[in-house]
Amino acid sequence: MSSKLAVVTVTYSPGEHLEHFLGTLGDATTENPQVILADNGSVDGAPEAAAAAHEHVRLLRTGGNIGYGGAINRAVAEIDEDIEFVLVVNPDVRWSPGSIDELLAAAERWPRAGALGPMVREPDGSVYPSARQVPDLISGAGHAVLGSVWPSNPWSLRYRQETETITERPAGWLSGSCLLLRRAAFDSVDGFDSRYFMYMEDVDLGDRLGKAGWLNVYVPSAEVTHAKGHAAGRHPELMLPAHHQSAYRFQADRHPLWWQAPLRWALRGGLALRSKLAVAAAVRARREYERHEIEIEGKA
Repeated sequence: MSSKLAVVTVTYSPGEHLEHFLGTLGDATTENPQVILADNGSVDGAPEAAAAAHEHVRLLRTGGNIGYGGAINRAVAEIDEDIEFVLVVNPDVRWSPGSIDELLAAAERWPRAGALGPMVREPDGSVYPSARQVPDLISGAGHAVLGSVWPSNPWSLRYRQETETITERPAGWLSGSCLLLRRAAFDSVDGFDSRYFMYMEDVDLGDRLGKAGWLNVYVPSAEVTHAKGHAAGRHPELMLPAHHQSAYRFQADRHPLWWQAPLRWALRGGLALRSKLAVAAAVRARREYERHEIEIEGKA
């Protein structure tokens, strides 16, 4: 096993994604890292099969679905403290050759980098905006309200930073889908905030790392492809409310004063309404898709 790097991923019935993840890992680095599967209650047998098939893969059962950040914290606690870097990554990521070594090399160039993230591509090859500005209340609200109906609004553009030059640079936060963490930095801020069950835990971590004096560095010379939300996409009625609850927690934590209470109430109410509308739209789209599939099968 590598004395420099460990890899942690959270599994929740990851299916075939996990074998693709492990199959491309060997081409991503010359290191030989231990891989810990922090399993939040899979029922498809994929994590067990992976651990049995790969000597360097360890299955760690968390005891239930304790959320993404909580599971990562649980796994990192199992890693030898002498290991300098922990790569936190979703199991539906596929690695480009040399991508992990690119991140490790960038970590040497940026000794104050607490977190480093690669260029994340969608399955169709397009670039996902994975290095963003930490949202303040105004930009966050503007993006939340207008992002889906007016994607080019100024608040979304500023938050997503899609117009930034694609170059190695510090960012406000980096996507938790693939994140190389310096262990000393991660420990200095007590890891992920486990109150975030899912979503926004990476925004919160990046913000706290920045406030603690560390950098979040975007490294586009390292590339991965992310299938995006294999678990979340199956249950929008559960995951969309979780997303909105996390968005509320993030802003409420940063506006805790008594005189800011009306602002928190307005934020809670607005996000609750938006969550209901988003769930209704997602459920409706899923039903239409299922109806369409049934019609196709009927004609076959």
